[in-house]
Amino acid sequence: MIFRQLFDSVSSTYTYLLGDAESGEALLIDPVYEHVPRDLALLQELGLRLQATLDTHVHADHVTGAWRLRQRCASQIALAATVGAEGVNRPLRHGERVAFGKRHLGVRATPGHTSGCLTYVLDDESMAFTGDSLLIRGCGRTDFQGGSPQQLFASVREQILTLPDDCLLYPAHDYRGITVTSVAEERRFNPRLGGDVDLGDFVGYMDNLNLPHPRQMAVAVPANLRCGKPEGEAPVTETPDWAPLILRFSGVWEIEPMTLLEHAANFQIVDVREAPEFIDRLGHLPDARLVPLSQLTGRLDELDRERPVVAVCRSGVRSAQASVLLTKAGFGKVANLAGGMLRWKAEGLPVATDSV
Repeated sequence: MIFRQLFDSVSSTYTYLLGDAESGEALLIDPVYEHVPRDLALLQELGLRLQATLDTHVHADHVTGAWRLRQRCASQIALAATVGAEGVNRPLRHGERVAFGKRHLGVRATPGHTSGCLTYVLDDESMAFTGDSLLIRGCGRTDFQGGSPQQLFASVREQILTLPDDCLLYPAHDYRGITVTSVAEERRFNPRLGGDVDLGDFVGYMDNLNLPHPRQMAVAVPANLRCGKPEGEAPVTETPDWAPLILRFSGVWEIEPMTLLEHAANFQIVDVREAPEFIDRLGHLPDARLVPLSQLTGRLDELDRERPVVAVCRSGVRSAQASVLLTKAGFGKVANLAGGMLRWKAEGLPVATDSV
């Protein structure tokens, strides 16, 4: 099985990718709207087809990427049936299964943080995705969206902490940089729900948290009840329209060598290697301008901000960093040459060896 844990630093949300390597089928749990391009890039690089997105609950601190992903992948949107959200393809109920290839996730209703919380348990009970029902050494609040401390106590004790001791638990959020816990750890160390804590202890604690509402709640909850579909907006175009580009998981847009050859006249080609490399055995692109990476930020005025820029280096690593720097400097159309001069020359494309 393929497994990846992804992170949104704004809302401290974890997104989880699970894939069946044999079939190529995959699921995404708790995708974030702004990170859809990242998630699509990872799916493409790993050779996976997204079957469905699963939200653990209607989040109040970020907007789900479910609708955007369906627009691009024709994936199903799965969410608790009790929520009644608009646009759900597969309303989920306790005891159902969501398959991806030969693997599946079991659905467990774990209300309490909200009335529509679900926990997803891998078929062999080695992993579970608990949303906000059980966090690492904590749990989600219970004071809005139909929350109930009594329900949450029962949900966690009966549906999550009854899993095997070594079952790894992955929450929807963590605000301290901790990535995973286990059933045994939470039974012993969770200060709200573990050890000798009883229902009275838990209810008394949760009823006196007095937390402010999440800052994005007024926007996120209505949007998530539409599965992330923008209200009154056209579908989002993910790919830049100025060239055929590929988004890498690193967040850098790349252009293939043959595509660059065909469209080179439209671009500023910036070679970010050092001067001796520019005329070494690999040579350089015929129309390239040499601006070493170490000098790039100090020579930005030499570049036309209105024309697209393609960054080039030996292997594509330094030019990827140059692409990031150019984007941060306000250049709106930037791409990296995939594979750099090594791939350009391996494909037999024309090079120049003249001096700087």
